[in-house]
Amino acid sequence: MTPSPPSDPEPPPAGRSAGPPDDAAPPDGGAAARRALGATLLGGALGAAVVLVAAGRTWAEAVAVGGGARLPVTVQGGDVSGLPSALALVGLAALVAVFAVRGRARRLVGALLAACGAGTVAAALVGAADTAALRTAGAEATGLTGGSLADVSHSAWPYVAAAGGLLLLLAGLLALRYAGHWPAMGSRYERAGARPAARRAAPADPDRPEDLWKALDRGEDPTGAPPPPRSAAGRNAAQEAAGDERPEGS
Repeated sequence: MTPSPPSDPEPPPAGRSAGPPDDAAPPDGGAAARRALGATLLGGALGAAVVLVAAGRTWAEAVAVGGGARLPVTVQGGDVSGLPSALALVGLAALVAVFAVRGRARRLVGALLAACGAGTVAAALVGAADTAALRTAGAEATGLTGGSLADVSHSAWPYVAAAGGLLLLLAGLLALRYAGHWPAMGSRYERAGARPAARRAAPADPDRPEDLWKALDRGEDPTGAPPPPRSAAGRNAAQEAAGDERPEGS
């Protein structure tokens, strides 16, 4: 007999292609999500810390001239603008909240984290060339509102704060991209709570005395045998004994 030719493979259902399903994740999708998770945590925490440290450093200095006096004045990042440090704290809270929520709320928190980073970058760059805080400090030092400033200079700390804001921005963008693949707080406990109840312990091994003692401590029969049924005579005797124990006036 001649072998019959192989039959053609069954065509896929209408509306679907023969390729992999659309929602199938790439082979390295889990690894990419884990790397993004680590980068988000590290970048967000580091960015917030950098912004907070930079906001407490000297951003500008000058010499206030007025009334024949020349007094040096300096201003810190918090004196120039309070936005970078405030946005860094909000971004740090959003970084924690990313893992406390799920679904659309997680993406909204990721967008908030990215917005905090963008706002920090903008506020730091604007404050890098600002002299309003220096003028205020000069007026307080000289006691004159019409004084002038000389030898104005700005440090690199505003740009350091901007770099921290950029890290917050990147962390927020990563959260928007991979938030759906990350675990949430409490999922481990939910999985544990969904497990079926533990099975009843197996009968103790009569060859192992420690198992017999453990079964006795639990109030179980070490042999695993069910208790023998009580006969009718035994039940009657128990009822009579219970009746005799009642007080006479009852």
